[in-house]
Amino acid sequence: MLVMPWLWAVFTVIAAAAQTARNALQRSLTERLGTIGATHVRFLYGFPFALIFLGLVHLAVPARAPSVSAPFIAWTLAGALAQIGATALMLAAMRERSFVVTTAYTKTEPVLVALFGVVLLGDHLTGWAWSAILVATSGIVLMSWKPGTEQSLRPAVLGIVSAALFGLASVGFRGAIRTLDTESFLLAATTTLAWSLFIQTAVLTAYLAVMDRPGLMTIFRAWRPSVAAGFLGAFASQFWFLAFALETVAKVRTLALVEVLFAGIVSGAIIKQATSPREGLAIALIVGGVALLLSLG
Repeated sequence: MLVMPWLWAVFTVIAAAAQTARNALQRSLTERLGTIGATHVRFLYGFPFALIFLGLVHLAVPARAPSVSAPFIAWTLAGALAQIGATALMLAAMRERSFVVTTAYTKTEPVLVALFGVVLLGDHLTGWAWSAILVATSGIVLMSWKPGTEQSLRPAVLGIVSAALFGLASVGFRGAIRTLDTESFLLAATTTLAWSLFIQTAVLTAYLAVMDRPGLMTIFRAWRPSVAAGFLGAFASQFWFLAFALETVAKVRTLALVEVLFAGIVSGAIIKQATSPREGLAIALIVGGVALLLSLG
């Protein structure tokens, strides 16, 4: 299947934009549904859309459904469970710090995901690629840290652990995609998405049914605002998985740092507030690192 070499970058930017909108919607649901409830929304209401995406791909791609193997289930299960934990910790951090700062904490992920990818998947990165990842990530650290103000350790720890789990989830999903015996990256990515959301929906529904049945009923009753979050979550994941099917997780998640700029726009921090020299330097480092990464092909 002929694929343009830059297509993964297009998929990543689309995914980052959709995920920013999804995170904003999930954050608004946290006060009403709690951290676990708001986490479950993206999976429960996203799963039907994943099945729709899979059906559309099967109609568009003249290829048989790939067979599911034990390694595929193992990789998908690992990625799905890591993503549940990562999302819950991210939303918990957002309850204590701003939307932009929490997003920045979670975007310390690229260095971690690069290491995970090399160790677990055997991904190869050049010295220039490592440089691009470090430059962009340093911009994230600079943006999230404000000298002269009291820094709370708890949201920072929550955000960074969330980043590590998001990194493991990305590696798990790319590992699952690579086990499928199909030449269609569209089919491999969408099949993996459907399975991952099925696992996540089953796990969290069972957990809430036992531990917090009233909370589960509240999630069902809050279907109107939750459907939008579920759709955006599935839509964003669809494009993340397409990018993972074409490129290393390290490159995908480094380019995904543009999400911090999108988060700033959504929160009004970039539009309504003057950018300080420190923030300007941070943005320049992020953009510079991403540009270097893209120039490497």
